Amino acid sequence: MASVISYSGHQYLRQRLVLSILSGKPVRIDKIRSEHENPGLTDYEVSLLRLLEKVTNGTVIEISVTGTAVLLKPGVITGGSVTHDCPLSRAIGYFLEPLVMLGPFSKKPFYLTLRGITTDQDDLSADLIRTVTLPHLQLFGISEGLELRIKSRGAPPGGGGEVQFLCPVVKQVKTLNFVESGKIKRIRGIAHAVRVSPQFSNRMIDAARSVLNRYIPDIYLYSDVYKGEESGKSPGYALSLLAESTTSAVHCAEAVSQPGGTPEDVALLASRALLSEIRQGGCVDRKHQCLVLLMMVLGSEDVGRCRMGEPTVRTVQFLRDIRDFFGTSFKIVPANPSDPSCAELMYSCYGTGYVNVNRTLA
Repeated sequence: MASVISYSGHQYLRQRLVLSILSGKPVRIDKIRSEHENPGLTDYEVSLLRLLEKVTNGTVIEISVTGTAVLLKPGVITGGSVTHDCPLSRAIGYFLEPLVMLGPFSKKPFYLTLRGITTDQDDLSADLIRTVTLPHLQLFGISEGLELRIKSRGAPPGGGGEVQFLCPVVKQVKTLNFVESGKIKRIRGIAHAVRVSPQFSNRMIDAARSVLNRYIPDIYLYSDVYKGEESGKSPGYALSLLAESTTSAVHCAEAVSQPGGTPEDVALLASRALLSEIRQGGCVDRKHQCLVLLMMVLGSEDVGRCRMGEPTVRTVQFLRDIRDFFGTSFKIVPANPSDPSCAELMYSCYGTGYVNVNRTLA
């Protein structure tokens, strides 16, 4: 059996589980919140482990009696039709992000139904996963049949949302060469409101326009109001924004309603966050650095290159974890060495030529 890769602490749990399953190397994580009042795995982490069991075959997960250590021996990603109820402590995005990384390499195409909270302030919302995360997979040749459907929305704390994730399988992902970030040409957005006055989404749109119109004229913000059963169990509203460049680079940001806040507060927060994200530069925004870097590692045996802003703390750790599981290191150099004011970096690596041996040949 392959030697076990060991880590301590609860941080970066999701990315380590994903890398373990893709690389076929077992991972052991101990000292999970061992100093906390409530030591061990949380309900949403246990739920994620159960979900990974559902989408794989032969995966062995051992959790210690106290819940402070977990050992995962990876099996085969099988995919297929899976339904999972996510706990209300985290949004669906928490569970969907790792599955987007695994989906293309499964045996059968994913048809995944997740129920719970569709938007909160901690995780990527279903809207951003649909409009930003999935298009990033298309850069690597994963597009036919790739879809996320939002059946009903669920705001915290009651949830009640439901999304369906459809993902095709591929034999191999393409090598990425994305080095021109281009100029921002348009901004799109979705303002949604559930179990509150539909006027709230219009107020968010007006407030967002007051900031963004100074930057660019091509803005289209869509008002999405759900009624009845499709609006979940709790009131809430949110604004998801994305800016697209002339070279199809996408930057995104969002903000969610807070107790005592107004729609205008949400709109200003989201708009400023988007402008800040654009200022970071690069072809990939901070929320999607890890996904793109992982796919570059799994690409064909060639040099993949991508221009991005500075890595987040999570990305830095992800690069270290990739080296542990795949033995791949990235070369990171200034994207424009002649311009010291340019903070953009060029990330390049030699792809591992990862082949999806699980897939069923049609």
